[in-house]
Amino acid sequence: MMPDRVIGKHVFGNLYGLRLEHLRDRALLEKTVLDAVRLARMHLVELKAWEFGGHKGGISVIALIEESHMVLHTWNEYNYATLDIYTCGEDSDPGVAFKHVVDALGPERHQMFYADRSSE
Repeated sequence: MMPDRVIGKHVFGNLYGLRLEHLRDRALLEKTVLDAVRLARMHLVELKAWEFGGHKGGISVIALIEESHMVLHTWNEYNYATLDIYTCGEDSDPGVAFKHVVDALGPERHQMFYADRSSE
C-alpha cells in the first residue's frame, strides 16, 4: 500500500573548530557516518569516500541510503565540515544521525537546520 504522501526530513548544518586529526582521519570519518546511518535507522546502499587537495584539502564521505543520502564534507585548512542528511519515510531520524556526528567529532560549535521536505 502506498503512503498518502512523501515524508521527507532534511537536516543539515556546519561544524566549526574541528580537530585537525579528526579531519584527516578518513577511517574515523567513514566509521562515524556508518554508525550514524545505523543509529538513525537508515539502510545503507553504498559508502564512498574521497580525499581532496592533500594537507590543505579535505575528505568527503557519501552514504547512499535507501531513504536518500548522508554527506559529510571536511575542509582541513578551516577546521570546518558540513553535514547534509536527507531521508524519506517515517522510520528514519536524521536528527539522531546529525547528533551522533557532532558527538563523535566534537566541534567547538555547530549549527543545525531542519527543512520539511514532505509532499504536503
